[in-house]
Amino acid sequence: MAGPLRGLRVVELAGIGPGPHAGMSLADLGADVVRVTRPNSSPIEFGLTSHVLRGRTTVIADLKNDAEAAAVLELIDDADVLLEGYRPGVMERLGLGPDICLGRNPRLIYARMTGWGQSGPLAPAAGHDINFTAITGVLHAIGPAERPVPPLNLIGDYAGGSLYVVTGILAALWERQCSGQGQIIDAAMVDGVSALIQPILELRALGLWNDQRDNNILDGGAPYYRTYECSDGKHIAVGAFEPQFYAELLTGLGLAQMKLPAQNDRAQWSTLASVFASVFRTRTRDEWDANFAGTNACVTPVLSFAEAPDHRHIAARKSQRHHENSVIAAGAPRFSRSVPDDANVGEVIKLAQAVGRWKPHGAPEPPAG
Repeated sequence: MAGPLRGLRVVELAGIGPGPHAGMSLADLGADVVRVTRPNSSPIEFGLTSHVLRGRTTVIADLKNDAEAAAVLELIDDADVLLEGYRPGVMERLGLGPDICLGRNPRLIYARMTGWGQSGPLAPAAGHDINFTAITGVLHAIGPAERPVPPLNLIGDYAGGSLYVVTGILAALWERQCSGQGQIIDAAMVDGVSALIQPILELRALGLWNDQRDNNILDGGAPYYRTYECSDGKHIAVGAFEPQFYAELLTGLGLAQMKLPAQNDRAQWSTLASVFASVFRTRTRDEWDANFAGTNACVTPVLSFAEAPDHRHIAARKSQRHHENSVIAAGAPRFSRSVPDDANVGEVIKLAQAVGRWKPHGAPEPPAG
């Protein structure tokens, strides 16, 4: 791989949710990721059919088998990073806990990805994205007034989980350049989600946000920051937050000369939204898209997963592309010089091969240039 993380050696213990996504991100950036999966895994978990598992080398190991666990430990001896997502205590029971691994490899970055974290009353409990976002206040804030709606599993698993553990790994690698030592990362989704919402917490402290759903500037309450149904039953997204963009919205809707309530008169938001809704229902979604093309009104079509890869901007940047019967999202972010290779779905090799590939001990291959 030719990306900025070329030469970085990562052992990823197979899991679900944020763990594979974090491994994907590291592999997309050029890291040499060896994914250890258990015997008799399903095809998608095994790594042959899922593009989330792209760019990795997969090995099969039964961590409850002493000999195979010892071989994985030998692999970890030559790694820069270990990424695991088990509940607290599981790695220790397998003989692969941080004390053992860091005792053998003091430069190891031992990244632990969980929902509740390594400590706290709920640390040993099961949970999923919906649970982790529920106790942070985020889930309460999303959805119509009638009930909270989970925003897929994007906020807890991926934004608050995998992307924060990757940030932690990169930060620990930077610190290791100074100290020469590895360390343990406790990446909890409840922590990551809490960090994500700090701007909203600030708005709330200033009296600019309340705890009612569909009643605030960014939750669909503001008439200039929400979606509207069009004549074909599809939807258009409006994000005309700033006054100059709001003015272009009014022009595009043919309302510039109409006497309307002030943009930020909250008492009149429902009236203003009704006016906008009635206008948007007069044309199809794509007709409105064409109408606002080339303006700064911040109006875009709401596309389905099936439609998104063919949008002119997504297609131009190749952010998503069709591949056989699926869609592949490109790695992010992009680099001017350290451009990663296109990752395939990876290969499966024997555990002994993976251990041997990282021998002899020594510094990883430095980036070219």
